Amino acid sequence: MGMRDIRTRIKVVRNIEKITSAMKMVAAARLKKAQNKAEAARPYANMMSLVMESLSRASAGIEHPLLEVRPEENIAVIVIGADRGLAGSYNSNVMRRTIELLRGRDEQSVRLVLLGRKSVNFFRKRKYPVAATLSVPTSNVGFADIRPVAAKIRDLFESKEVDAVYLVYSQFVTAMTQRPTAIKLLPIEPSVGEEEPGGEFIFEPGAEVLLGRLLPRYVDTQIYRALVEAVASEHGARMTSMSAATKNAGEMIDNLTLSYNKARQAAITKEISEIVSAAEALK
Repeated sequence: MGMRDIRTRIKVVRNIEKITSAMKMVAAARLKKAQNKAEAARPYANMMSLVMESLSRASAGIEHPLLEVRPEENIAVIVIGADRGLAGSYNSNVMRRTIELLRGRDEQSVRLVLLGRKSVNFFRKRKYPVAATLSVPTSNVGFADIRPVAAKIRDLFESKEVDAVYLVYSQFVTAMTQRPTAIKLLPIEPSVGEEEPGGEFIFEPGAEVLLGRLLPRYVDTQIYRALVEAVASEHGARMTSMSAATKNAGEMIDNLTLSYNKARQAAITKEISEIVSAAEALK
């Protein structure tokens, strides 16, 4: 490889280093906001789950469309991916977890609700029916972003088109660690191994009214929590990926610079040898 080629490669890699460094800083700035939202959403979502589990045990016999337990012949799966790439294995890990969940099921018994272009592109090549698609915001995630999804899911379950709803997303642990997670969203089931509560329960307002108000809110809350976790995971994965890319670009520049210096030294040595040889020939 000649000196000109090495110089060209160094220039290209330096541009790549600048781009990846800038993307890392943008991802880091967005990660902080997304992480704060994810951490703020967890206590409310966790408490909502506990309350709904307790109510579902205490209100045995009360009928509500979102509490109906049926044999799982058909299911809906909400898959939260990303709209963009350059986030390492973030998207592939979520898709792999989804395929694990769907393994062994007939394709026509599944309805997919896909969030993010990456999940849409992944399942476009497969035969699973898609009930709805939605883009994923990269910042300022709010309840308004999940309402179309929540409404679609409730409609699928209440109309008995599906018998269960699952949610697949990437749980944020740290900037370097994201955990692909699959949870059952509907129907709500009491935790296994817990004893049935004793005594009488007084509901104010009535149990049916209370459940009617809380159940839709529960679905909204769990989807919102998964979305903010997924957005934080995406920014963390992208920051880590771009950090590694910047480091690799720096190492490549060092190696290319070393190769350039060696080639330059060899060229200078060759020129000196030619000059000395020519001088000796003139004597």
